[in-house]
Amino acid sequence: MAARTKSRKRALDILFESEAQSLPPGGTLADRRADTEYPVNDYAVLLIEGVVTHRDRLDEIITENAKDWTLDRMPAVDRNLLRIGAYEILYVDDVPDAVAVSEAVSLASDLSTDESPSFVNGLLSKIVELKPTLAV
Repeated sequence: MAARTKSRKRALDILFESEAQSLPPGGTLADRRADTEYPVNDYAVLLIEGVVTHRDRLDEIITENAKDWTLDRMPAVDRNLLRIGAYEILYVDDVPDAVAVSEAVSLASDLSTDESPSFVNGLLSKIVELKPTLAV
């Protein structure tokens, strides 16, 4: 597994864990960084901190484009994958949009429902399409 793929998975784990524990987004990051058995590398930290910083705007964009789905109705894995993918698409210039989408879809395939990969792909592809018109 490539380093950035592992970083995305680690970021997803931490965002999911924080949400499951009813903590603020990324609330378990400090504890996870202190855990030397499972290190959190710089790219995972960038993703987590980016999602936390831009969460309101990311959630707004996701909500506007998730036809017939609210954030609360989405599986927590999908919701956090969409945040990570949208963050990479909109704010990380050195990651091609297609890579951000593909990585999110791959994680959805491994970690979420049977319908999740197509849902994540469709929604992130829509965000890629709208990217030039979105104010971030």
